Amino acid sequence: MRAEGLWHACASVLVLSGDGQRVYVHRRTESKDVYPGLHDCWAGGVVAADEPVEVCAQRELAEELGISGVPLTPLFTLPMELADPPVREHLWAYEARWDGPITHQESEVADGWWLTLTELRARLADPSWGFVPDGRLAVEEWFRRRG
Repeated sequence: MRAEGLWHACASVLVLSGDGQRVYVHRRTESKDVYPGLHDCWAGGVVAADEPVEVCAQRELAEELGISGVPLTPLFTLPMELADPPVREHLWAYEARWDGPITHQESEVADGWWLTLTELRARLADPSWGFVPDGRLAVEEWFRRRG
């Protein structure tokens, strides 16, 4: 799918603090096959065959950040087409509120921390801060919809 740039479904979860004022941001491991070492604010992945999208979102959130048993709020669906490497996905975006502990999946997440919405906007505006392109498009859409 990735090697050939085939269209696929992806579920992604934005984790906000309980008061909605902070976003959990993480840095991907250097061993990731796509966008290694870059920052992201979405926990997510490819939807498996016959897997409901929300089930994928819950699974990825539990795997990557150790968060489970929280309600997910659907946000939007966003088709994306990126050139290098070729990524063609239909992203289903969700939001979760969480103030509990976060446990990183060692193979995927190198580090993570909370940023205020203002801090995240400032970091995204800095071209030297490496951020995954599909995650950037999704968070920019999220900010746009928030106003």
